[in-house]
Amino acid sequence: MPSDNVRSYIHLHFIVFVWGFTAVLGALITLDALPLVWFRMSIAVAIILLFIFLKKIPLTLPRKTLVSLLAAGLVIALHWLTFFKAIKVSNISVTLACMSTGAFFTSLLEPFFFGRKIIWYEVVFGLLVIAGLYIIFSFEGDYLYGILLALASAFLSASFAIINGKLAKSYNPSVISFYELLGGVFFFSVYLLFTGSFTPAFFNVSADDWLWLFALGSFCTAYAFIASVQVMKFLSPYTVMLTINLEPIYGIILALIVFDDKEKMSAAFYTGAAVILCTVIINGIVKDYTKNKS
Repeated sequence: MPSDNVRSYIHLHFIVFVWGFTAVLGALITLDALPLVWFRMSIAVAIILLFIFLKKIPLTLPRKTLVSLLAAGLVIALHWLTFFKAIKVSNISVTLACMSTGAFFTSLLEPFFFGRKIIWYEVVFGLLVIAGLYIIFSFEGDYLYGILLALASAFLSASFAIINGKLAKSYNPSVISFYELLGGVFFFSVYLLFTGSFTPAFFNVSADDWLWLFALGSFCTAYAFIASVQVMKFLSPYTVMLTINLEPIYGIILALIVFDDKEKMSAAFYTGAAVILCTVIINGIVKDYTKNKS
């Protein structure tokens, strides 16, 4: 990658490593998935708002765009909710392996959002992803609920990426992130209010959980987002895409280091996960080759 800025490339790997650590933090935090996500988004909103204030970035947006961003915030909030719930009911390794299907879901959704034809090799790669999932399903049946939640999270992540891709072309990424996270906080707050969940017990969080929540909301959310936008100015989309695909690998390795026996899986699981990850990476290589050829 001679054309890429080496410092930005190293920085991107660090960001992806931080994203991989998100799953570990989700397992360390003892809160249920819903309050965990609410606190994460609230902390991130406060930090990004501070960043916007210091940078003197205007927050004014057209009303229609603002509504779209707030609605997109509900999608990302539900993605995080199902992601952390999957970790709680299964483990990090299962969740991250299934989250690798996000690229597959994106290839299915893009033709509907952008009106393009379905590409034949995406169908082939999609079948390979399904084969990898079948291997995991067959040998890790005890984690069925977690697998289904993780797949739902991957689908929501793909949906959010497509929606966000359209909005990010026209507006400041920090402003987009602020309103989207604010939307997630708003919708979850309405739900928590109507269900009577905003009780003193809801805010009774242990010191350890506050520490992990702050790390999750600040370092893994606000910082990682702003930094990722910055490095994308110097790196090719292909380099960024391939590097981001390493997130499940980083996450699973970190989980094995932190939780040891709890995260050790069968050989069949790692076979299925490897099939999914390799398919996603090969898909990126083929896409890049096809684009350059045309």
